[in-house]
Amino acid sequence: MEYVIIGNGIAGVSAAESIRPIDREGRITMIGDETFPPYCRPMISMVLEGAVGSDRLPIRGADFYERLDIRPLLGARVSEIDVDGKTVITEKGEAVSFDRLLIASGADPRPIKAEGLDLKNIFFMRTEAHVRGMERALPDVRRALVLGGGLVGFKAAYGLMCRGIEVTLLIRSGHPLSMQADAAAGKMILEKLTGRGLDVRTGLAVTAFSGKGRVRQAHLTDGSELPCDLAVIGKGVLPSRSFIPRDHIDLDLGVLVDDYLETNVSGIFAAGDVAETTDIARRSRWVNAIWPEAEAQGRIAGMNMAGQKIRYGGSLSRNVIRIFDTDILTAGIVTPESDAVYTAIQSKDPLYGTYRKMVFREDRLVGAVLVNRIEQGGVLTALIRSQMPITIEKERLLDPLFNVKMLMKQ
Repeated sequence: MEYVIIGNGIAGVSAAESIRPIDREGRITMIGDETFPPYCRPMISMVLEGAVGSDRLPIRGADFYERLDIRPLLGARVSEIDVDGKTVITEKGEAVSFDRLLIASGADPRPIKAEGLDLKNIFFMRTEAHVRGMERALPDVRRALVLGGGLVGFKAAYGLMCRGIEVTLLIRSGHPLSMQADAAAGKMILEKLTGRGLDVRTGLAVTAFSGKGRVRQAHLTDGSELPCDLAVIGKGVLPSRSFIPRDHIDLDLGVLVDDYLETNVSGIFAAGDVAETTDIARRSRWVNAIWPEAEAQGRIAGMNMAGQKIRYGGSLSRNVIRIFDTDILTAGIVTPESDAVYTAIQSKDPLYGTYRKMVFREDRLVGAVLVNRIEQGGVLTALIRSQMPITIEKERLLDPLFNVKMLMKQ
């Protein structure tokens, strides 16, 4: 059996590790556009802030490929999948045949439209190489500009602030982390950031960068200008799918898969940030581009590629973030679009700096936001994932002392 895995991130690594114990004779080829060993992508922000070195990033030993008898093809992106010919072609022109294929290509940084993007010291923050480039530039940086108030933008801004750099964060929405937190939590986050010296400007975007060879200024949509020695584009990511033939493989935002992570083409699977699965809370297709889901999807896809029949239970968005001394946990749907379908309850304690919000669809918990005292986040996330009916008063879930035993009391 010829297995080909596009991508050597956590989804691809987990798939290979699932295949090999089941099929010890099959040939596994992993194709990746990076040459750095498989690493923990969420930790690159810690490298930027100086908390860890790049040597701490790898998630597997140097013998990973040899130990699992994997043929690595690194340093080249896939340019084409020949579905009928069962062949993957790289940008270097190398063709690799397959019997089973896993698309685990991850995601690429979301681009922006602005003039001057070719100037030096303008970076995305998606890969180890991006952060390495920023590290090299830091000695000459005094002012930095970060675009995007999501997780990537926040982590970039925080990392640069830890390096003693003056940072301005531009966000289009009214508060940071608008995709992860609701307005109330977002306001608390904004107050925390500005209180620590971060210059946050909302409702603005960049139209152009200028400078002689390297960036020196950013021109904004309100006509103003900002001096900067470094700019980070942290506007989120999009599934990496440009090489996927739409006339053969079904796509929406991501690659559409069934409950076994197989596409509409028999023998071709998808997992990780490129895959569009069923979201448990939303009850609809969604791309949840987070590490634990990529790991789980890769593991299950690998087993199914090797002949087992393992069902994937669906994905669920959740994030745990620390902003200086404030902890934030979000899971599921935090900002419902339709009040007719969802109900939300919340509580806030300014004295302790806590905020709690629960979102329900009928008697099921589908979303939670916790600011500080987040210890119950695991229990609440499990309730969302299980879709267990809540038979007690919903307000009891707001109690910082809430526990599972309360659900058994009528």
